[in-house]
Amino acid sequence: MLTFIIIILLIVGGVIIFFQTAPQIGGKPKGERLDRMQSASNFKDGVFVNTLETKMDMSFADVRKTLAHYLFADKTNKSPRKTIETRPFNSVAFNNAADTGIFMTWFGHSSILLKVDGVTILFDPVLKGERASMFSFMGPKRFSYTEYPAIEDLPEVDAVIISHDHYDHLDYPTIKLLKDKVDRFYMPLGVGAHFESWGVPKENITELEWWQEAKFGELTLALTPTRHFSGRSFGDRFHTLWGSWVILGKKERVYFSGDSGYFSGFKEIGERYGPFDLTFMECGAYNESWSEIHMFPEQTAQAHLDLKGELLMPIHWGKFDLALHPWKESVQRLHKKAAEENIKLFTPEIGQLISIQNGIETERWWEGYE
Repeated sequence: MLTFIIIILLIVGGVIIFFQTAPQIGGKPKGERLDRMQSASNFKDGVFVNTLETKMDMSFADVRKTLAHYLFADKTNKSPRKTIETRPFNSVAFNNAADTGIFMTWFGHSSILLKVDGVTILFDPVLKGERASMFSFMGPKRFSYTEYPAIEDLPEVDAVIISHDHYDHLDYPTIKLLKDKVDRFYMPLGVGAHFESWGVPKENITELEWWQEAKFGELTLALTPTRHFSGRSFGDRFHTLWGSWVILGKKERVYFSGDSGYFSGFKEIGERYGPFDLTFMECGAYNESWSEIHMFPEQTAQAHLDLKGELLMPIHWGKFDLALHPWKESVQRLHKKAAEENIKLFTPEIGQLISIQNGIETERWWEGYE
């Protein structure tokens, strides 16, 4: 019995030490950063809150249903059965792209390299880490690609933009490689604590509250609300802010959704900043049990319309298995709804360089995979 107790204590102690010292979990806001958080309009009782009351805890019935699905449902269509043929990233072509208009490359999930008015922005880069998890040995593993972009193969990145601190959007191994290559990092309030703990100089970090704007050269960057949450460890849910981003160029307007459930905020963003030439919209990882924090594909289409978007590109799919639905169901449902609503939709191949102004021809590349 004594031996058993000692083993349990050692395990508990090891877990505690891990969560206190593992660098990938990040830092905790304090000092001036914490003071600023506490004065934010949507910071209540020690945490950030959504504009609408948002259910986070599943009922017992939901938990039972979800667990049964994980244990007994057919999982053969949860991820591609073969390696996805991705495009080798062409850094030279990206660098040579004109300094007017919009150019972009999608690296899967929500990682996007965007060029607007000659400024190169990297959104939610998850390029080095193999799992959307705090652990290197467990958690959602990235799908098999023929090409994974290497940090050293990227062109010069002017700024990195983060939507929130979840592991499928904020990747510690990637930031460690980018921190000495990029001078400006933009993120929601509180997330800077993670970056500082990873060695990014404080003066290189800009943290915004909802509806705040920052200038980067001639671009205007605005953090706008979403209906979601944050957290990288146990007990830190809602401890940093989350959001979407508006990029305003000389002529072009781009919206990057981050993660969100459907809510009236999309219409308000559209009224304030639309119409948008291009929207990058979350489309994946949905379920009835967490419908308030992730959109169904049909809601993705409606959110794009609310934003007064011209061209819609779905993100948050094609790289990780984060929900219960088949891996390509989200884009199939969105295509159907977009056709019904006459929405211009495009779904580039992973790694493909796209010039928005040259016209978009979408191929349903995923149809060749089971």
